[in-house]
Amino acid sequence: MERTEVMVYFTIFGDEFPLEVVTQKLGVPPILTYTKGDLIPNRRSKMHYKESAWELSTGYQDSLDVNEQLQQVIGQLVGKETVITGILKTYSLLCKFFIVIVINNGETPSLYLDKSVIHFAANIGAEFDFDLYANPYEGEMD
Repeated sequence: MERTEVMVYFTIFGDEFPLEVVTQKLGVPPILTYTKGDLIPNRRSKMHYKESAWELSTGYQDSLDVNEQLQQVIGQLVGKETVITGILKTYSLLCKFFIVIVINNGETPSLYLDKSVIHFAANIGAEFDFDLYANPYEGEMD
């Protein structure tokens, strides 16, 4: 039986900027980087990225509490708020947390943002983007 999965990723993105400088200043290796104009992999038709990005991610994990994945990502960035805002300002960039939830078998996760998450996001000027996918399931709801 498939379980509900959650993935959280944090992205710094914008036009062209030195991705290696972001990595060096944050002292955290990204999960993914790409540059504006790079070919997007695994597409049926040829598509290119419209912006450059530096990304941290939990990958998909079995979870019924989104805050577990948020803390995994934020834990790598806490204490680096000034560095992040400096990078954003220097290169005219934006940042965002993406929360992706794949609901399987009707198992809905807890979805709330605690004060520490809200405070951290506000300090760096981050937005949140939620993607929710509910797969069909068989069975009755109690």
